[in-house]
Amino acid sequence: MMNDIIADGLTRIRNASMRGQEVTTLLHSKLMEDILKVFEEKGYIEGYKVIEDGNKKFINVTLKYDEDGNPVINEVKKISKPGRRVYKGYKDIKNYKNGFGTLVVSTNKGVLSNDEAYKLKVGGEVICSIW
Repeated sequence: MMNDIIADGLTRIRNASMRGQEVTTLLHSKLMEDILKVFEEKGYIEGYKVIEDGNKKFINVTLKYDEDGNPVINEVKKISKPGRRVYKGYKDIKNYKNGFGTLVVSTNKGVLSNDEAYKLKVGGEVICSIW
């Protein structure tokens, strides 16, 4: 049985990106959907679509590549894990990779990128990083 759907989804995105695949399929969760919304807003993926198959749900993620065929995603990493949760205040999440990367933060205002969380002056659990 798999305990961490988010880590599995990020690994599937990382592997598909390294192999040059157009689309990858993830297991559905509301949190994963919110994370993908941040990825899409920041331009790391083309888009995503929720697919219902009977009583199961999946998410098809369309990956993004530059004009040379290189993946836009260089690295995607889970930060907060089931055994060790990582919380940061809004001052600690201002910049990531000198503005080239993005932290995905779960706050009381929803799942936000580090830029939005800093503007709203809210901290929270740092779910993952991408650049």
